[in-house]
Amino acid sequence: MTFEEILRLPPYSLPREEKEKLLTKRLKELTVMHRENCPEYARILESIGFDVTEVGSYTELPFLPVRMFKEMELRSVPKEEVVKTMTSSGTTGQAVSRIYLDCTTSSNQQKTMVKIVNDFTGSSRMPMIIIDCPSVVKNRVMFSARGAGILGFSIFGAEKMYALDDNMKLDVEGLGEFLDKYKDQRILLFGFTFMIWQHFYEELLRLKEQGTVFNLSNGILIHGGGWKKLVSKAVSCEEFHKRLEEACGLRSIHDYYGMAEQTGCIYMECECGHLHASNFSDVIVRRPIDFAECKIGETGIVQVVSTIPESYPGHSLLTEDEGVILGEDDCPCGRKGKYFKINGRLKNAEIRGCSDTYAEKFK
Repeated sequence: MTFEEILRLPPYSLPREEKEKLLTKRLKELTVMHRENCPEYARILESIGFDVTEVGSYTELPFLPVRMFKEMELRSVPKEEVVKTMTSSGTTGQAVSRIYLDCTTSSNQQKTMVKIVNDFTGSSRMPMIIIDCPSVVKNRVMFSARGAGILGFSIFGAEKMYALDDNMKLDVEGLGEFLDKYKDQRILLFGFTFMIWQHFYEELLRLKEQGTVFNLSNGILIHGGGWKKLVSKAVSCEEFHKRLEEACGLRSIHDYYGMAEQTGCIYMECECGHLHASNFSDVIVRRPIDFAECKIGETGIVQVVSTIPESYPGHSLLTEDEGVILGEDDCPCGRKGKYFKINGRLKNAEIRGCSDTYAEKFK
């Protein structure tokens, strides 16, 4: 099954049995393709005696720990076909993952993100406020997950402004002019959770106390990158939403879960506060004692699968996150597929999210 065939489907349209058939077929094909084109991956499969003909479901396919991309060059295309090298977030001294993208994989990442995000925002491009600084996206050939996130979401913006300067200070004058220009239009905002809180919300709050109020009641905010540092400051998701609404009237807020190792297949938070797996990907939660699949409501280690990666063997990965599947095909928002919650990083795992990594540097 080609990725183009999958892309024609509405992103949250397939019930469990249909989705399992689609994912099993596509992910088995990707496993064979990467075994044939990535010698390191082939040796890994050989070492465990893996036989793809014995696989009945995608949940039985082997997974790679995400940490392996920090330790090995895992590439399924010749070097000359690599057009981008993505790096994961990491604090000073941490090794970073390197993800090699060819034209096909890079293009499919973007197409997938468009399909997923449009399901939440609509298909029209909007004026866009990026809650970050412009310098983070300057290196287009090799850039971090933070820069990639900004560039990826920028395609949804008609006209864009960076709300922060390169010193991470709020551009108060520029923000005011932008909001005046588009005061009757819906506005998209994008940023990473800790940066939104530290450099946007807290400054808006200070300005409001001085009598300057910005109205973002027509805005829709998409944010991601980890909650660890905000939780340590006793800021929950509910508190985050409440405070932003009080500061600037912003009510439509969607978190998302994603990673550099599987860019494109993001998991968006719906109106009910649940993260959702689309037709392009899935989440499996596994018990740490034996890696058996957890039941709904049971906490374990998060595994993610993606139909996108063709230039590197990143289609089945074991993360360093802990989570729980809340249900499948029955979320009140009406979207099919699994919906879930991320509880946080596994104990002793490195900080990896863009937001949390930045917060660690900021500290």
